[in-house]
Amino acid sequence: MKTSNNAIRNIAIIAHVDHGKTTLVDAMLNQSGIFGQHEEHVERVMDSNELERERGITILAKITGIRYHGVKINIVDTPGHSDFGGEVERALKMVDGVMLLVDASEGPLPQTRYVLVKALEAKLPPIVVINKIDRPDARVQEVLNEIYDLFIDLDAEVDQLDFPVLYTIAKTGVAKRSMEDPSNDLRPLFDAIVEHIPAPVGDPDGVLQMLVANLDYSDYLGRLAIGRVFNGTLRYGDTVAIAKRDGSLHNTRITKLYSFEGLKRVDETMGIPGNLLAIAGVEGITIGETVTSAETPEPLPQIQIDEPTIAMAFTINTSPFSGREGQWVTSRNLRDRLDKELLTNVSIRVEELGHDTFKVMGRGELQLAILIEMMRREGFELAVGKPEILTRTVDGKVQEPVELLVIDCPERFLGVVIEKLGSRKGKMIKMVNHGTGRVRLEFHVPSRGLIGLRSEMLTDTRGTAIMNSLFHGYIEWQGEIPMRPTGSLVADRPGRVTGHAVFNLQERGEIFVTPGTEVYEGMIVGENAKDADLDVNIVKEKKLTNMRASTADDAIRLVPPRVLNLEQAIEFIRDGEYVEVTPQSIRLRKKVLKSNQR
Repeated sequence: MKTSNNAIRNIAIIAHVDHGKTTLVDAMLNQSGIFGQHEEHVERVMDSNELERERGITILAKITGIRYHGVKINIVDTPGHSDFGGEVERALKMVDGVMLLVDASEGPLPQTRYVLVKALEAKLPPIVVINKIDRPDARVQEVLNEIYDLFIDLDAEVDQLDFPVLYTIAKTGVAKRSMEDPSNDLRPLFDAIVEHIPAPVGDPDGVLQMLVANLDYSDYLGRLAIGRVFNGTLRYGDTVAIAKRDGSLHNTRITKLYSFEGLKRVDETMGIPGNLLAIAGVEGITIGETVTSAETPEPLPQIQIDEPTIAMAFTINTSPFSGREGQWVTSRNLRDRLDKELLTNVSIRVEELGHDTFKVMGRGELQLAILIEMMRREGFELAVGKPEILTRTVDGKVQEPVELLVIDCPERFLGVVIEKLGSRKGKMIKMVNHGTGRVRLEFHVPSRGLIGLRSEMLTDTRGTAIMNSLFHGYIEWQGEIPMRPTGSLVADRPGRVTGHAVFNLQERGEIFVTPGTEVYEGMIVGENAKDADLDVNIVKEKKLTNMRASTADDAIRLVPPRVLNLEQAIEFIRDGEYVEVTPQSIRLRKKVLKSNQR
């Protein structure tokens, strides 16, 4: 018989990137007394990965548990960026309600829309939290109206529109039921979760069903499967069956059982419906599979994940400098690392193109750039090609993915933004002027039109534009889109860059390397002002003579080089070029290094 477990609440925090999810979880952990007196309080404690801390974005969905008046609240912190949407879809399978967090100034943005669609489809009741109400440009009432409009626009049901609204300042840990509420802590938020989020329902005596929604790895225990028990009771030491994606069953024994308490994993002896648990002893399990009874298996439906829209070729580093900086350089190392990524990342696909080249498909440029960045920090050397869009053919017509792009920019840059997107086959569908000097524009743009757009847009708007995009669907092939109109400056011989050579090449285009940098033939050292590639001698030294010339001691003036980071390098390259990625360097190069063979 199904009963509800009133001692548990499972909730996911969903929001657009940078609206304060992780900061709010920090405040909830601090106020629930999870940290002892002797423990250090770390900011954005849920962003445990070094890359997440640097970039200020959440990449992996994580679970924490807190206790409030005898109720255990399991909180799943989800990424706000649509490139990591695969994480959000899985997180929503584990919870009974969502907390929708919206910035009091920016209002609902594309990712807010994306995660809310997923939550409404899953019939999860929402609690709306308007965060950063202390911002000088906060427009609380307007944002609340925009949230109602968004719910109606997404065909929310009547009971889903009857949501509680709270007002918070996540940084100082304050939640209010109304703007006038004198509250100075997060108690109103905890009360709302206990009151409005339904308790999990399940049959503790039924057939065991636990859906695996996430994976982790422990050096001591091997693979850990993280998921939620829907029915039945899971005990430490039980023999269970894993219902695989292909329909087969695989018996295994549970060697460890954990629940989440604050930032720690706590040993458990049994799990009942509604519990979020991590289990060990499950080698070979993947996301979306069900842990069920070995005698009478009853698998749950598998998790459906959105299709990837972008692909990049990953290959071994074949440059003259390969093996100097990295520890892992062979195609076997590359294959093993990509296989390991597939175990925990369901929204990535990998195909082998040759014995040393892999086609890696994902949701967006950022997701693949994060994977490359993680690999280089682990000591890998590799070369990656230009991002390509994955098309599909329907009724004999080629279709390409299209994105909903929202740009927020000052009024004076309106013309340049519209012109830039017009050339990339963008169609404007909405334009709102809030009267604050900034305009919000919405476009439908083919996904390939966004490659390289961010850096150009920041240059054109002097760093003031805010861009957000979201996969919208498929559209008929839109024809050619003009890409980078400039060529590359390519080194024609190996050596070290000299200031004398750079000084003479400056008027040819923009230089990417500093004097003293070692280069090889075929390496891209700058951007040519014209559309053709130009082979240049950037290692040329000044002729020395024992005759004193009147110009001998003139100081040369060098323009500071433009040093590209990983994302800018990926956006910059053309078809015949690679980005060479090593633990210490990012270089651009031609696929064919010798100039007489190109």
